[in-house]
Amino acid sequence: MPDSDPSTTAARAEPDFGSVVMNAHSPREPGIGTVIESSRCTRAKATGFVRHVAIDVSQTKLAGAFRAGQSFGVIPDGAGADGKPHKVRLYSIASPSQGEDGAGNVLATTVKRTIDEHWNDHRLFYGMASNWLCDLQIGDQVRVTGPVGKRFLLPTDQAGHRYLFLATGTGIAPFRGMVMELLAANHSADITLIVGVPYATELMYDEQLRALEAKHSGFRYLTAISRHEQDDGGGPMYLDGRLSRHADAFRELLADQRTLVYLCGLAGMEIGVYLRLAELVGPDGLTGYLHAADGDLGDLGQWDAATIRKQVRPGPRLMAEVY
Repeated sequence: MPDSDPSTTAARAEPDFGSVVMNAHSPREPGIGTVIESSRCTRAKATGFVRHVAIDVSQTKLAGAFRAGQSFGVIPDGAGADGKPHKVRLYSIASPSQGEDGAGNVLATTVKRTIDEHWNDHRLFYGMASNWLCDLQIGDQVRVTGPVGKRFLLPTDQAGHRYLFLATGTGIAPFRGMVMELLAANHSADITLIVGVPYATELMYDEQLRALEAKHSGFRYLTAISRHEQDDGGGPMYLDGRLSRHADAFRELLADQRTLVYLCGLAGMEIGVYLRLAELVGPDGLTGYLHAADGDLGDLGQWDAATIRKQVRPGPRLMAEVY
């Protein structure tokens, strides 16, 4: 029989994401975009190099077709060691659906240079695609594909929801676009963004986000620094520590059937966030955000990374993009 309890029905209701354009350009028939901006989006003393790269896609089928939260593809020039052309790499769109220009003709992404060591001979390893994209100069052309992504999107009824965005590292990219879009449409939109990084110097778009928070009373921007003291007091904390530190506020937010939760970043963030969600809303309130593959979430306090990978799935009001 259908549920007679309206709150139960609401908890299970899937947000309406509307129509979505997918793969306007395939890897076999990419569009040609032009780089119009490439700028650092971390502070000078950051331990890594992260760039905000904006691409004019007005002469491609991506123009006006992408949405905040989707990804697009880039096909680097040249070939690999095997002599074969490089394959497409996907990057999160860091722009609102209206683009950087307000007309959907310019999209941006957030790219971290990959510089590491090979495990076996300790020689330096340079990520091919990330460094190629960061090296591009103003006016350079780039082959683009996409967009892709059907669920990590804002709902069609944007004003009918409250939002909790949780990001680590370059997982901030889609939330930059989403926050800009929501606040442009509704100055009093109810949005909380928590960003977790190792050091404060690693915070991306920090000045822009603080300026938006100062301008919009409904936007709350919180940071979690895992290897240093917090700027508002307290010792090092991971992202989920913010949920615990402001437990009363988040308990109220998560109990609201209108609230949508979005996670983006390293997969390791999931276990801490999911455990905090369980503590804050309890088993009865959790079904809107999480469910188990076999229908039984079991003892929430015994969850570990392996259990989450095998058993736990996002519920209708939780959207996750982790890697």
